[in-house]
Amino acid sequence: MSAISAGDVKRLRDMTNAPMMDCKAALTKANGDLQKAAQLLREQNKDIAVKKGERETAEGRIAALVDPAKQVAAILELRCESAPVAKNESFIQLANDIVKHIVTASSPPTDVAALLAQPFDGKRSVKDRIEELVGLIRENMKPARFVRWTGGQFGSYVHFDGSVGVLLQCEGNAGDPQLLKDVCMHITAKQPAAARREDVDPTVIAREKEIAQAQIAADPKNKNKPANILDKIIEGKLKAWYQDNVLVEQMFVKDDTKTVGALLQAAGLTVKRFVRYKVGEVGN
Repeated sequence: MSAISAGDVKRLRDMTNAPMMDCKAALTKANGDLQKAAQLLREQNKDIAVKKGERETAEGRIAALVDPAKQVAAILELRCESAPVAKNESFIQLANDIVKHIVTASSPPTDVAALLAQPFDGKRSVKDRIEELVGLIRENMKPARFVRWTGGQFGSYVHFDGSVGVLLQCEGNAGDPQLLKDVCMHITAKQPAAARREDVDPTVIAREKEIAQAQIAADPKNKNKPANILDKIIEGKLKAWYQDNVLVEQMFVKDDTKTVGALLQAAGLTVKRFVRYKVGEVGN
């Protein structure tokens, strides 16, 4: 067999992004055949991914993408093992590649398992794309969760370090992208529990009523007040809770003279839903 040339090693590296020494070893094993060597590297990456697969992935990055023309948007949490890898440019690119795939896929994935099995670029699957980087960096990586929404107006925001991100869906006029981004930044900071009152879990409201009733009973000044007055006090406490925890009733962080709902209404928009992802949280 002829000697493996530096040019062939470089071509294989360009094809696979694998380390130079791994490329040379694969070419040697494949007797200089580039395609066979690339397949050997893919198999090697799969083996590495299996070995790394049980390691805890507590770090990661949020990625989001909006396609205004097609009215499609998605947000993704991609996990890894360590903070340095979460900041690695190749890992950031992987997160961006996967969320772009989710948005543009002709057959949208419905869950993580379906996502991993989908063709990525005609030659490999999404799982293969991830395993290539696992083989390069030697650290476990996996999509933890994502959502893909269609129809309406979208806003998104991802914090500079990728640790938290928001996707917002509204109905109505074509919105100002900066306004929608500002509302997403508001959600990032204020962490509302729900978009609208009707979206709040009834068990949460029941719990808040119990808390309000206990507070009233503990205050001696309420001892002789009639039931209808006590009911109004409870209603007031619930209203205050809604103002603190429901997006459309919260005061906007950039202008505390207006609620988020009023701000969007003035722009011809109404909130439909939002999702806020923080790396490492348990969620859908």
